[in-house]
Amino acid sequence: MKRKSPAPEKSLFFAAKIEELDKIKVGAVSYLNTKPLLYGIKRDPELLEQLELWEEFPAKIAAMLLDGSIDVGLVPVRIIPMLKESYIISDYCIGSDGEVASVGLFSEVALHEIETVLLDYQSRTSVELCKVLCKHHWKIDPAFEDGGINFIQHIRGKTAGVVIGDRALKLRESMPYEFDLAAAWKEMTGLPFVFAAWVANKKLPEDFISHFNKANAEGIVQLDAVIAENSYSHYDLQVYYRRNISYLLDENKRDGLKKFLELVETVD
Repeated sequence: MKRKSPAPEKSLFFAAKIEELDKIKVGAVSYLNTKPLLYGIKRDPELLEQLELWEEFPAKIAAMLLDGSIDVGLVPVRIIPMLKESYIISDYCIGSDGEVASVGLFSEVALHEIETVLLDYQSRTSVELCKVLCKHHWKIDPAFEDGGINFIQHIRGKTAGVVIGDRALKLRESMPYEFDLAAAWKEMTGLPFVFAAWVANKKLPEDFISHFNKANAEGIVQLDAVIAENSYSHYDLQVYYRRNISYLLDENKRDGLKKFLELVETVD
């Protein structure tokens, strides 16, 4: 008996589903500092046909990469050793070669008066960096506690907090003490710091990687356009994008990344 061919509309639906499943799932951080990296990606129709983009806070993207919900993510570098397979696929990252402004330890008291540090639930790398700095640079031994969703309101007295991202830029306006974690790292090691990199949990096609890398670069050369579409009243984005954040993942940053992953094992 001859089999009937599926109805055209069903065939098209089935093809669309297969195409959707074949897309590379990409996760990115939903902060101001990622806007330049996403600028070119979101404006590249050919690349967008190949990927499915998710935007979340860093720890969420990290969890998605770890459990395989996504194939590649702009993730906190602390998770790299936790992955069964890991491949840095881009020449661009979220890094800093000095003061970063958006990652800090905030306090009402001086550094050596801090007794407790609340840890930002949105980050893995930044909280581990704070622990490294406390032990090896600042030589202080506070108690570390996981911060909840509203932990910033509990930063008072001798309780400090690690705050990252756009909230940190805003908090700089009101908090008496802010200890910039990237600046402290540079002072301690002489190296730049990498907060997040584009990491895949499997091998991806070379043509996709090349195309993705070029799209990353587009926003870096179009910073004025990025700034024009992201108005922000709490901090000068010209300063932030051109001085605080350093996007190129060069050899010095790779050395800083290697050093951090070595030191982080001493505080776990």
